[in-house]
Amino acid sequence: MNSGKNTLNPKLWIKTYADQLFRFASIRINDKETAKDLVQETFLSALKNVDTFKGEVSEKNWLYTILKNKIIDYYRKKSTSLISQFETSTNINEYFDEESHWFQNKVPKEWQIDYNSTFDSNEFLEILQQCMKRLSELLNIVFSMKYLDEKETDEICKELKITTSNYWVILHRSKLQLRDCIEKKWFIK
Repeated sequence: MNSGKNTLNPKLWIKTYADQLFRFASIRINDKETAKDLVQETFLSALKNVDTFKGEVSEKNWLYTILKNKIIDYYRKKSTSLISQFETSTNINEYFDEESHWFQNKVPKEWQIDYNSTFDSNEFLEILQQCMKRLSELLNIVFSMKYLDEKETDEICKELKITTSNYWVILHRSKLQLRDCIEKKWFIK
């Protein structure tokens, strides 16, 4: 008696979705144990709220939505302490001089790659994930929310309780550090 709606099968959740959800969470969270905990919390929350499932989305999408909310809650809790650490950070600028000009050895160079090559894109994604893990937690959180979760600036600032100027500084630093890491890991082997 499905009537065209999706149904839930909690007995198969771990077998069917645990690995996918874990990969999703671990890309966004630098700590594998925390990612595991968030997936467990997702399953527990889903079990507690089985009666709220209306079947308008697939079981998989419903679980991903719960996990995304768990990740945002995690980001929100972490952001307050991370923002104060970020604001007092002494790593002001290793890319620009006092006049905001690029240091000669830090000027971005054109990457000579074939963006259509499957091998290049798979290799790039692996290296990007490795480099994201090297970012500080706050930089990773903001970068993930912007580019992986495709959230709008206002939404990120509101969820993390940060100013737009802090947001842009954080995002800029994450891009600089990621570019540095990618160039070292991908182009110099």
